[in-house]
Amino acid sequence: MFAQDSRYVNLAQYTVTMPNGQIVTATRVAVPPQVGLALAGFHPRVTGDRLDLLAARYLSDPTLFWKLCDANNTPAPAALVARPLIGIPLGGQ
Repeated sequence: MFAQDSRYVNLAQYTVTMPNGQIVTATRVAVPPQVGLALAGFHPRVTGDRLDLLAARYLSDPTLFWKLCDANNTPAPAALVARPLIGIPLGGQ
């Protein structure tokens, strides 16, 4: 269901019955690591920066934008919009 490099690939799944009777499969929420990840440095955010482009630049893969979220201790990409500096994980962790 998920790509092998997804943060969701190894998370538990469960089923939910919707009000209309439809049964859907859901995945547990990915929680960023509680301990700080080692950082290679920081990217000074400028207007127009997108996490997929930063992931492509620093991690060589735009789909790894979630690793930037983990490095900055946030589960949601939108939370990084207001930060002046975005931590870049060491070695693309």
